[in-house]
Amino acid sequence: MRLGLLSTARINELLVAGARQVPGVEVVAIGSRDHARAEAQAQALGVPRAHGSYEALLADPDVEAVYVALPNSLHVEWSLRALAAGRHVLCEKPLSRHPDDVVRAFDEAERGGLVLAEGFMWRHHPQALRLLELLQEIGELRLVRASFSFLLERPGDLRVQAALEGGALMDVGCYCLSAARLLAGEPLAVSAQQVRGGDGVDVRLTGLLRFPGEVLATIDCGLDMAARDELEVTGTRGVLWLDDPWHSRNPAIELRRADGSVERIAVEQLDPYACELQDFAAAVAGERAQRYGREDALAQARAIAALHTSAETNQPTEVER
Repeated sequence: MRLGLLSTARINELLVAGARQVPGVEVVAIGSRDHARAEAQAQALGVPRAHGSYEALLADPDVEAVYVALPNSLHVEWSLRALAAGRHVLCEKPLSRHPDDVVRAFDEAERGGLVLAEGFMWRHHPQALRLLELLQEIGELRLVRASFSFLLERPGDLRVQAALEGGALMDVGCYCLSAARLLAGEPLAVSAQQVRGGDGVDVRLTGLLRFPGEVLATIDCGLDMAARDELEVTGTRGVLWLDDPWHSRNPAIELRRADGSVERIAVEQLDPYACELQDFAAAVAGERAQRYGREDALAQARAIAALHTSAETNQPTEVER
């Protein structure tokens, strides 16, 4: 699979490093609105070609698939343009906070017989897959608690700009939400509180979610506090705890049983971006269906929309079905 990078976002460094570990995946070009910037990143990352516009990248006949790592507000627009150009698309998370836009994007992909994927790389890592296998060890699921925060100290950063659909939920809280959904299914209703900052975005948000079977989840995220990244899954007979769920740099799962015993379960240390690209490339090649597709991305957008609505209205909100 020959991949082009649409933008010069810093996350390209991680994606290129992951691509180098996947046989058959090659990053062949980078596109930017600034040719000098594209050229500089291409040289730094060892990518053979640089284009001075996104349109030029999409017109490159050697580009088979595109990775979209633009600001959130541009995800769907440029995913649609790439799909219209006949390119498969891996879009950095979250694809959108607007369910109707997710529908439009996947409709376009299906019309063209193309693959569209939302880039939650952590879900493809063996740590997440092992977590699902271990659910049976803790009895009936009761509660999921997920946290992700860091201290953003750059004024004007795109992640605190409302016009670019920034905010804590869209940047890091979406990981917590994706974990709750992975483990408990789709939420029925949510309640959220936020603290605003930047130019009016949520710089801190907490959410309470209710799932079928009386399962609850709490998520919290922030751009204005110390770094934290944890996932705790509680059942009737034990607890599963992950200290590094999102980056998967030090993968391991702690199983705390009701009898007081604790077992640390080692997990293979793989690059999560390589795992994500492996799944995406297999889907592009037609070897198998992608692990997470249209329905998952749509459900994620519906839950994000409900959390934003609840935080803005200070009212519990049902999730669109």
